[in-house]
This record gives sequence, C-alpha cells and structure tokens, in this order.
Amino acid sequence: MTINIDFDTEKKLDLDFEAIIRDIIAAAIEYEHCPYECELSVMITDDDGIHELNRETRGIDRPTDVLSYPMVDWARPADFDAIDEDDDDIFNPDSGELLLGDIVLNQDRIASQAAEYGHPERRELAFLVAHSILHLFGYDHMEDEERIEMERRQKEILEGRGYFR
Repeated sequence: MTINIDFDTEKKLDLDFEAIIRDIIAAAIEYEHCPYECELSVMITDDDGIHELNRETRGIDRPTDVLSYPMVDWARPADFDAIDEDDDDIFNPDSGELLLGDIVLNQDRIASQAAEYGHPERRELAFLVAHSILHLFGYDHMEDEERIEMERRQKEILEGRGYFR
C-alpha cells in the first residue's frame, strides 16, 4: 500500500496525522475486502486551501471539511469484480497498485468540528478519513438509504480501530 501524505499549510495540529491516516485507510481497505494493493494521496490543508479547491473542482464557493477524488468509476460501490485489471488509468503500471484517488483534509475543520461534536481531534481526523475513503470506494450519501449504509460502514471501521464518539 502506498499512501502519499502532503501538507499544504504552514500550521499543523498537534496530531500524529500519518499514523491515524494510515491506520484508518488500512482498516477501510481491509473492511471492504479489497483484493488489491492500493495507492492514494492525502493532502492536509486549511480553510483557504480547501475553499479554493472546492471552488475550482466543484464550483462550490466555500470551504468544506474533506474532499474526495476517486480514480475508479464504480458501477456499484467496492465492486472489485467489475474492475478491468488491464486498465492503466486505475492501476499504477510500475507498482501494479490500484489507484484509489485523492483525499484532501481541512485541518481547520478537524479542530472546529471536534470542538463542536465534543470529541478529540484525532477522532474527527479518523472519521473524515473513513468517510473520504468510502467515497473513493464509490459510496455516497445523497439518498437516505446510501447515507445510512455509509454511516454504518464508517462507524464499524472507526470502532474496529478504537475510535468511539
């Protein structure tokens, strides 16, 4: 598994970003029974950085807590049987790893939402990573049924790694 983690902000919360991110991503990949080694990128930014990305990529002119950019166009979430293993657009030709996509985390929102919800910043970071990687696997929350399923999966991934509300 290759996880590239970059910071696009001067300030940093007092969190072990790398350990939490790697732990939750590994838990989600295992939870989804992904048969492939995976590659993805994670960028940690702030309100200004994610605001700009949200405006440029989604046409939404405000900051958000997390953005997900999946590489796989899933017909059904985490349907690994439908993946074309010869598709160089979703497999790294050098490593053979499945290119899941990119996650962008807003550390300003990690801090503010942790305070708002009354749990530690590490739990909020873990939640946003779990939420985002499920998006990379094709899950969504636009309809109530999808939202309920995604929330169940997030909870099981987090609690499986000891992150409780």
